[in-house]
Amino acid sequence: MYENIKVEFDGGVVTITLNRPEKLNALAGHMRRDLAEALEHAGSDPEVRVVVLTGAGRAFCTGADVARMSELMERGEVEEFRRLLGAGRRVLTAMRQMLKPVVAAVNGPAYGAGFNLVLASDIRVAAESATFSQSFVKVGLHPDWGGSFFLPRAVPSNVACEMFFLGDAIDARRALELGMVNRVVPDAELLAETRKLAERLRAAPHASVAAAKRAVYMSEEESLERMLQYETEAQLQCFQSREARERVRAFLERRSKP
Repeated sequence: MYENIKVEFDGGVVTITLNRPEKLNALAGHMRRDLAEALEHAGSDPEVRVVVLTGAGRAFCTGADVARMSELMERGEVEEFRRLLGAGRRVLTAMRQMLKPVVAAVNGPAYGAGFNLVLASDIRVAAESATFSQSFVKVGLHPDWGGSFFLPRAVPSNVACEMFFLGDAIDARRALELGMVNRVVPDAELLAETRKLAERLRAAPHASVAAAKRAVYMSEEESLERMLQYETEAQLQCFQSREARERVRAFLERRSKP
């Protein structure tokens, strides 16, 4: 369906692969729009329980195609650039509004918008060869794709400032130390380990995971009082779900066994 995005569905898990490996999956053409559409479809499809994002070849995503950006600058096409930014906002909105886990499998460099696409994901698994950079300053631009929102919430402000101001790359181990990724695995095991994680998420009770995801991101903006109210509402919804009844029953049956 898409020129530079590959979408595969397997047993409740959708894997969306940025598929422009010859350009390190730099965003160009309709990639932003296609990625947004694929995410929106996954979010609305009741058969989908987990979304995995990854890149083809040796990179996750190196951000915008700088050659294309230069063309827009030379022609002064501000409105076209604004349209591209809007498409990026659509991607991030789709990721955060879907009440399903989004897992990033970072198989190589994640720079600029690619880095922020990782930060927008709920869980992040990095290959040992992965590197991360807020590279916008290298070309005199401001972070987009939510970077100014996500990074200061992921690391201390002084670390965020250094990454924004200098644009230096960090490796996967440093990203793990800073808490920006959940785990680091050998390159050859990235997809297999991500699939194992996705299977666990797929098997988890959907209502519980969905409510918890919403709570995590609400808590960044809401007061304690509002979060306590939300927790009550979400807990009552889970309490009345079939999955919760089945899992409570199974737990008690296991506990009662000699």
